[in-house]
Amino acid sequence: MDERLTDLRSKKNPKARIKIMKGHFATSHSHINTYIDMSTVKARHNNCRETAKELATEYIHNTAVDTIVCLEETDTIGTFMAEHLADGSPLSFSKGNNISIISPEYHQSGLILFRDNVQRMIVNSQVLILAPSITTGKSVNRAIEAVEYYGGKVCGVCAVFSSVKQVRGIEVKSIFTEEDIPDYRAYAPNECPLCKEGKHLDAIVNSYGYSKL
Repeated sequence: MDERLTDLRSKKNPKARIKIMKGHFATSHSHINTYIDMSTVKARHNNCRETAKELATEYIHNTAVDTIVCLEETDTIGTFMAEHLADGSPLSFSKGNNISIISPEYHQSGLILFRDNVQRMIVNSQVLILAPSITTGKSVNRAIEAVEYYGGKVCGVCAVFSSVKQVRGIEVKSIFTEEDIPDYRAYAPNECPLCKEGKHLDAIVNSYGYSKL
């Protein structure tokens, strides 16, 4: 493991934790100065459960959820969220719902698709979109467009970390924000000040992790 990775724990629940690393990184949409590692909250069941509990709290008493669309390997978090929303409180708006947990398919053109066998879990359904992190909102925007195309209604957008507060007018609920990483910055690749300073990229990053250059 890279020694530069440091823990960042939620103030509300220390078991909901991510790791961060400073540097110069490229994503598919932008250049960033901080890599956010989601391995712990995605893969370890205890951390997944506690992360899911914190996210579900934002919706349990105010939003009915039929389906959770899980972006970029967040299925385990989504499953724990569904359990908390449907079974965690008798006052939950989703109490008793058999919440569907689905992941989209990504076409090489950038479109988000849902196969015929899961489209029935979107049409006429209240759909919550879950992402690990949101930096520009482009991926989530495509997910919203896909859900609406297949006849669903997006009832919420949530993420473990988000540097944006809204996507298409929908408030983003997240555990970590820029307030937790105050020097976090994302830039358009052609406007990146780190590139202009001649600083080489440390790694290419995506939902699977990072690859050093």
